Amino acid sequence: MRIRLMIWIPVTFLVVAAGLAAYLWTTSLSRKFETRKVEVAAVPREEQAVLTEADIAHLPPPVQRYIALTGSIGRPVVTEITMRFEATMFDAPGAPGMTGPVEQFERFDTPERLFFMTSRMKGLPVAVLHDFSTEGATMTVRLAGLFNVVELAGPEATRTETVTILNDLAFYAPSRLADPRLAWTAIDDTRARVAFTLGPNTVSAELVFNAAGELVDFISDDRGMLAKDGSLRILRWSTPLRDYRDFGGWHVASGGDAIWHLPEGPFTYARMRLTGYEAK
Repeated sequence: MRIRLMIWIPVTFLVVAAGLAAYLWTTSLSRKFETRKVEVAAVPREEQAVLTEADIAHLPPPVQRYIALTGSIGRPVVTEITMRFEATMFDAPGAPGMTGPVEQFERFDTPERLFFMTSRMKGLPVAVLHDFSTEGATMTVRLAGLFNVVELAGPEATRTETVTILNDLAFYAPSRLADPRLAWTAIDDTRARVAFTLGPNTVSAELVFNAAGELVDFISDDRGMLAKDGSLRILRWSTPLRDYRDFGGWHVASGGDAIWHLPEGPFTYARMRLTGYEAK
């Protein structure tokens, strides 16, 4: 009887602990993400005009061709997107990857951006939440649903995430490339430069197009890589994307990488595969 009791107590404790961890896991960052998504979606959207060829006539030729290729002409300008990815993230060159699902919800009129990923780190569940709003950007990485291993906020984080919004807009809301917040400079038949002003921040990037007219790379020198001391180190950042597919009539890239260009060489820290896309 005593032996059974000695075995029962640890097993019970483990069951309770596992249940508590699962509760914390499902009610922390995931709940915040779902709550914020409902809040953002509830903000009334202005009725968007249908995009015409005349609306994009002032843009560089490769940008015009790309917008037409994506199926944006003759449809209302995109205000909101919901995307789902399978992603693998790498903490450092040569480190093992963390693989898991990503859900992203974004508004371009307000703007707001929510990015939520779940994975495992050394056998423990980990959640990542990026939250960009008019009040600024935050990034939280929570381990085992119990404590944060990364908490990032402030003006530098907001500027960095402004580059991310420009990237998302270019690849996944191309009908907004005629947005008045964007200023364009033509380079040649396959490249154009764009500057994006949002609040106090103006960020820029070079867009690269292939012979088919698809946007295949986005290169910016305005984004910060998170260092081990918690600071942001400004480095060249690029996102070569590929494998264009149709999602509900929208022709968008379904796969690609995110790369930091370190002094010692490029570091691909993320690989993404788009599995779901909705725009409205």
